[in-house]
Amino acid sequence: MKVECVKEKLRAAIGHAERVTGKNLSLPLLGSILIETRAKTLFIRATNLDIGVELELPAKIIEQGKVAVSGAFMNNFLGLVQEGDVLKMETVNDNLALATRSSSSVLKCLPSDEFPTLPHLQETDSMLLPAAKLVAGLRSVAYGASLSDMKPEISSVYLYEQDGELIFVATDSFRLGEKRYELKDTGERAEPVAVIIPLKNVLELIRIFDSCSDVLFVQYTKSQISFTAAQAGIYVTSRLVGGVFPNYQQIVSAQKKTEVVLAKKELLQALKLATVFTDKFNQVTFKVVPSEGLCEVSSRNGDTGETTTRLDATVEGEELAISFNNKYILDCLSSISEDTLSLAFNGASKPMTIRGMGDASFFYLVMPLNR
Repeated sequence: MKVECVKEKLRAAIGHAERVTGKNLSLPLLGSILIETRAKTLFIRATNLDIGVELELPAKIIEQGKVAVSGAFMNNFLGLVQEGDVLKMETVNDNLALATRSSSSVLKCLPSDEFPTLPHLQETDSMLLPAAKLVAGLRSVAYGASLSDMKPEISSVYLYEQDGELIFVATDSFRLGEKRYELKDTGERAEPVAVIIPLKNVLELIRIFDSCSDVLFVQYTKSQISFTAAQAGIYVTSRLVGGVFPNYQQIVSAQKKTEVVLAKKELLQALKLATVFTDKFNQVTFKVVPSEGLCEVSSRNGDTGETTTRLDATVEGEELAISFNNKYILDCLSSISEDTLSLAFNGASKPMTIRGMGDASFFYLVMPLNR
């Protein structure tokens, strides 16, 4: 193999690929990336057998071939190459020679013939989805997924189709977020979309497609899903989680006994102040007294002290005092673009529902802390 490629494009591709390489000591090849030429295009491929990515980039192909090299080394090496430089790569005696205008290096290679291939789904259900909507939907709820692998169904993000909308949901059983987007596509599918993507793979999808403006061609089976951005030259495939996502609709109530309407900025400031005084459970307490037009947020720590903030809010319904994990509330506020929030309560033992006023596409549930 002998190719020449602009440093910036090569580093961007290798940066995405290197993040999905595996750390499997029994399969060291999974810690490498595959650099391969096909006709007039250079391909960069990486996989950890759970998620895989292949990226195309323009290059001057002098001689066809392929080579497997350390992704971490290539990423670090390219970070030290001058901007705008052209990198020349050539295989020499099972090594990869790297040359720039001012330097030359040799990198040891791994056997490329044993590098895993990525599954390409054929004749499967499909849909078209703008990359921006995929990223925004995943980002709106991913922080709510469980970080433990004990229950894979909730250490994931659930995507499903209902009434012409694509719905993103994540929960760790203490809080839940749901984001909806209208689904306008010409894909072909026998059944509505219903897939569970592992959280680790969700985070990689967000990074890979964050700046992509393509409409993605999405294909899926019961065990695999793939995303193709033809214009950007990106192909990603991910394992899906088997099993059933929790039936969360049964805890979503349209009723509310108490409601507080207030500015997001004011609530954010009060919660940040409360963080300074929270205990090891990050506990903050909301006190709502509609007869007095009162809504207070307080926190207390036996070692540092306590604080109370009275919020300028519109309150109605029943009097209430209820405590939550402060971090769980803060997490969702970046997913709400509206300046005004609705906090709906249905009693001291039921979850609080947070919405942006005028936005029916997103809601967030937080379970109260046991006293």
